[in-house]
Amino acid sequence: MIGIKYLNDAHLKGFEKYKYNCVDTSILSVYVMHPFWNKVVLFCPRWIAPNLLTFTGFLLTVVNFFLIAYYDYDFRAATETPIPIPDWVWILAAINLFVAYTLDGIDGKQARRTGTSGPLGELFDHGLDSYSAVLIPIYMFTIFGAADLPPVRMFFITLNVFMNFYLPHVEKYLTGVMFLPWGYDFVMWGVSITLAITGIFGAEFWQIPVFGMKPCHIFELTLYISAVITSHPIIIYNVYKSYRDKTGKMRSFSEAIRPLVPLSSLFILCTLWVLCSRNGIIDMEPRLYFVMCGTLFSNICCRLIVAQMSDTRADLWNGLLNLLSVVTLFSVLPYPSLGLPELSIDIERYLLYGLTVCVTIAHLHYGAGVVREMCHHFRIRCFKIPTSPLPQMTPPADDMEDIEL
Repeated sequence: MIGIKYLNDAHLKGFEKYKYNCVDTSILSVYVMHPFWNKVVLFCPRWIAPNLLTFTGFLLTVVNFFLIAYYDYDFRAATETPIPIPDWVWILAAINLFVAYTLDGIDGKQARRTGTSGPLGELFDHGLDSYSAVLIPIYMFTIFGAADLPPVRMFFITLNVFMNFYLPHVEKYLTGVMFLPWGYDFVMWGVSITLAITGIFGAEFWQIPVFGMKPCHIFELTLYISAVITSHPIIIYNVYKSYRDKTGKMRSFSEAIRPLVPLSSLFILCTLWVLCSRNGIIDMEPRLYFVMCGTLFSNICCRLIVAQMSDTRADLWNGLLNLLSVVTLFSVLPYPSLGLPELSIDIERYLLYGLTVCVTIAHLHYGAGVVREMCHHFRIRCFKIPTSPLPQMTPPADDMEDIEL
């Protein structure tokens, strides 16, 4: 696209050799959701491409984001305005999210039904999921409101969500196996139920204390505790075990930490801007700031997914961070100490607007370019089943129930 190639020969050759290797031990997923998805996928016509299911589900999360943002752009409607968000918005958001979750669960099964399994499907699925990692938490922020959950705390919750999503892909980069975290299924169920309850009882329902704590604080603590207790230690152990037993990629220490550099840089730069902003950017434009951070995160994550699936070297730096670095520098400089006028609120807001537009366009171009290059290389269509289905690249559905995406 416009002369830019994102995949080199090493990437494409790596994708040719790629084999799906994923472990899902979640009780909810294995014993409840997979049997449900096995039934649902039978209602899906065989002419519908798996990637179309994936993309439709993602679009539903995007619809939710814009719909809720229309009624509550600055996270004030839940607690600080006499005009509440209509109940039907929450009900529709709950339905959309559960349908998106279901479509995400059956896309791999549809691929095996139609004989169209391949690396593009997994890359497409996980790439879109990385964008949803910022959209879905924003639903919860709207429910609780900025009065009870200030934007700066929302920001650190978002970083925690990013880390929980990113580290399993680092784990796969090192071990060669994707160990699906238990939290995903419980989070999707939890958010869907929370949205539905909000639609029935109103956002004020979440102002009722539970054991002396507001639900928003319980939500916040649960995310942090679950990450520290159930997610990160398991990932560390799986990586250690792969090195001990020599079952993983056996990358050197310097190679193993490469994927962590761009993510850490993103966290440092975004946190620096939040804490040192001359005009309090996180309180001024919280929703847009989250979108900007989420877009950069998705780009970093997608590039790691490409590296781990193609068994190539992970990026040490992301070029979009250069833009973030410049804007952050302009936004935190102590201008009066340099004998210059203070940075105005409008200028800092426009810097955020411009940065968000630039990184969004760049990320969408990257995503579309990678998909197009893979389709060209494998001679397939992203959203259309080929006339002569490709041979299956993964085991049949019956053999995949405990390791399905």
